[in-house]
Amino acid sequence: MMATIQAENIRNIALIGHSGEGKTTLAEAILFNTKAIDRQGRVDDGNSTMDYTQEEITKKISISLAMANCSYKGTKINLIDVPGDFDFAGELVQAMAPVDSALIVTSASGSMTVGTEKAIDYCITNKIPAMIFVSGLDKENADFNGTTNAIVDKYPTKVTPLFIPVIKGGFEGFVNVVDGKYYNVGDEDNGLDIPSVLTSQVEEDRAKVLESAAESDDALMEKFFEEGDLSQEEIELGIKKGIANCTTIPVYGGSAALNKGITNLLNKLVANMPSPADRDVIAKDTKGQDVVIKCDSDGPVVLRVFKTMVDPFVGRLSYIKLLSGTLKSGIILKNATKDSEEKISSIYFVKGKKQEATDSISAGDMGALAKLNTPTTGDVLSEGRELVMEPIQMPAPVLSMAVYASKKGEEDKIFAGLSRLKDEDISFAVVKNPETNEMLISGVGENHLDILCKKLKNKFGVDAVLKEPRIAYKETIKGKAQAEGKHKKQSGGAGQFGVAVIVFEPGAADGMYEFCDEVVGGAVPRQFIPAVDKGLKEAVKKGMLAGYPMINIKCHLIDGKSHPVDSKEIAFVSAAKLAYEEAVPKAHPILLEPIYVLKVTVPESFMGDILGDLNKRRGKVLGMEAIEGKQVISAEVPMAEITKYATDLRSMTQGRGTFTLAFERYDEVPASATVKIIEDAKKRATEEE
Repeated sequence: MMATIQAENIRNIALIGHSGEGKTTLAEAILFNTKAIDRQGRVDDGNSTMDYTQEEITKKISISLAMANCSYKGTKINLIDVPGDFDFAGELVQAMAPVDSALIVTSASGSMTVGTEKAIDYCITNKIPAMIFVSGLDKENADFNGTTNAIVDKYPTKVTPLFIPVIKGGFEGFVNVVDGKYYNVGDEDNGLDIPSVLTSQVEEDRAKVLESAAESDDALMEKFFEEGDLSQEEIELGIKKGIANCTTIPVYGGSAALNKGITNLLNKLVANMPSPADRDVIAKDTKGQDVVIKCDSDGPVVLRVFKTMVDPFVGRLSYIKLLSGTLKSGIILKNATKDSEEKISSIYFVKGKKQEATDSISAGDMGALAKLNTPTTGDVLSEGRELVMEPIQMPAPVLSMAVYASKKGEEDKIFAGLSRLKDEDISFAVVKNPETNEMLISGVGENHLDILCKKLKNKFGVDAVLKEPRIAYKETIKGKAQAEGKHKKQSGGAGQFGVAVIVFEPGAADGMYEFCDEVVGGAVPRQFIPAVDKGLKEAVKKGMLAGYPMINIKCHLIDGKSHPVDSKEIAFVSAAKLAYEEAVPKAHPILLEPIYVLKVTVPESFMGDILGDLNKRRGKVLGMEAIEGKQVISAEVPMAEITKYATDLRSMTQGRGTFTLAFERYDEVPASATVKIIEDAKKRATEEE
């Protein structure tokens, strides 16, 4: 592979779309057609280039982004195969950071999948040039027209089919709408006259293509209005500009599994997709000023790490895109984010799990660097200056589970393994919940967390167990009660004696414990007052109903007794605890549960389902608001009812819904739920003993 290829002859393309729609299979077909690989592997057989980890081979789905490169007609194509499962949305974000365009892959199912819709929305929102490839045209009941019509109905001004398949018991050929020629599968460079039965459809589709091409350029628009037509060259120019401007998303098709329509696709990728030279990148210097980075091989070296992988033989691999300059071994680059320097040693081009050593990489190209010390995903390394770019915004973790070691004593191995996995996957988090003392692992969904556990087993030999996290309940009192705590101990020699009379009542609703010294006449010597306070502070850590912390409680020390010899600090600490244990059960103790503000964003068609579901979860709807074509529902919901809301919302909305959570306050637990919470707490306490 040429390291010195010019940026104009590079195409950096991400394959994105719904899970199971054939992205990895298409990548395999492209690599085979360009002779980058000598046989076309299959996902089901576990021998594809892009799905190579043990977890991917077992599950038969893509889990991490994978990269490969090939050459076609003097153009280098860097492909990034992106997982379509919504649980691995973090891989999509990382993959889209370095590419210059996206190929959205969908099956010919006759409808638009959620993943296709989300992929198109992502490209439109983030201004990423895109094409659509409808695969599986050789499958029984393949419906190209139904699929494209569904997509066009949703995006009438964006999506433009340029391809009409001819299917007679199988995918035999296609019509190129732009040049009006028919092509047989297997001879995709030699155009023939179109079948007469397709004439009217070609004319109809060509009229739409003319409008799309004209709208991309003022000069073309003017000519179209004047003459009502454009030449083939002008249409192709308009389509190319429309792709670059993100106003046109053309549609092509074929069968990746049977290697049909791939040559036509490759021709379009090379001819119409933008190169890295077509747009500049904006970074910032140490003063926060914008710096325009030109994709120039003769410029200073600037690169960005967009993914970190751990190879069992090479070690830590940093996937990079070279934004400027020519990268060679031995160069020293600055990392402003980590305030460090890196000496570049081993440079590779990547093809799935294989690394191809190279002496250099030129501007616009992508590759991998081995054994960098400090850089992590998103960091910028630059020559002679310090530059940074906006962090890669990963999707927020929405599902948290408590993580335990299946074997006692292996907890440290679990967390050490998760720390190493964090190098590869920055979309999950591990934190300790100070309220429950559980270690929580938070990710994008159940499948995401399940795969992390499998990686722990496969890579580090430790079994992790996931459990629903404990809810951070609290306890308080609604009534008032008084008790005398008396601690008396005599076992030879100096004894222990202390009496504390304390009144307990509800305190301010701020979650605080409050202590009031109201002793008169020295009934409790001044030096022992802090001991009573200390005893109460220890006591309120554990409520009398289920052992949850006591909050919003006010304690009045009103009286007590002491002994001139036997009274000690420890005696009054114990007396305070005894008073607490006697009085609280009489003061109408109750359980409190955390209440969160839940904001759910969904298409309007799902409003009824969401509102009905919130009602079942004891939710209180606060309001609804239309934002950018979707409905945002705000509600207060107990945390106990939404521990797996990420999974449930995805099921209810077919993956179209999103949500955010923010803690609001604590509220009283309904009596109907209190008994079970207490029983569960007692059961857990017994098990822990």
